Amino acid sequence: MNSLIRSLFCGCVLLLLVVLPAAASPMLASESFTPNPPLIPGGPQQVVATFAIPSGTTFPRNHELQMQTGLGDARWNIQVVLDGNNAAQQTASGSTAFINGEILSYSVNRDVRFTVTVSGTVPASATGPVTVLQLVELDNAGSPVVGSQIVISQPVAEAAVSSSVSEVPTLTPLLVTTSPPVTKSPGFSGAIGILGGILGGILAGLVWMRRGQ
Repeated sequence: MNSLIRSLFCGCVLLLLVVLPAAASPMLASESFTPNPPLIPGGPQQVVATFAIPSGTTFPRNHELQMQTGLGDARWNIQVVLDGNNAAQQTASGSTAFINGEILSYSVNRDVRFTVTVSGTVPASATGPVTVLQLVELDNAGSPVVGSQIVISQPVAEAAVSSSVSEVPTLTPLLVTTSPPVTKSPGFSGAIGILGGILGGILAGLVWMRRGQ
C-alpha cells in the first residue's frame, strides 16, 4: 500500500513539473542612450532598454515588474513584443512605473520581449552615477524576487571648472636716478672784470710812454 501511495505521489510531482511552465525573471537584452554618456547635469536624457523572458520559461501571471528612475520629470513608454510583433503597450509618468504580469505571461514556446523607453532630466545637483533605470520583479505579496533586480546607471560629466584667476603682473618699481648737484666754480663778478681791464690799459699806456722817451 505504501509503495502504491509513493508511486502516485511521484507521478503527481512529475505531472506538475511537465504541466506547470518554469518561471523566470526578465533579462536585459540591450540598452542605448541619447545623448551618449556621461550624463550632463540639468540636461535631457533618454534610455531605451530591451528585456527578454528567457527561452523555455514564462513570466508569472500574478507577479509584476516595478521600474524606477533617478531622472526628473520622467515619462515612460513600455512596448511588449510577442514573436516579433507589437503587442500590449502602456505609458506612465513619474519616477516609478509598473508592468502587470498579465501582459507578459505567455506559453514557454513564445518569444516575449518588452522595450522600456524612459525620458527625463538629469538632476542639476548630480555629482555621481545616476540610476537611469532600475527594474525588479515583485511576487504576489509585493516582495522583491531574489536575483531579479537589474540596475542601469551612468556616470555624470565633471562640471567644467572655470577658475580663470587673473594674475596681476608685478610692477617693477621705477628707478629714480638722483643727479648730484652741479658745483659751479666761483667766477669773477662783472665789475671786477671791467676794473681789471682798465688797469691793464693804464699799465700798457705807461709802458709805451716810457719807451717813447
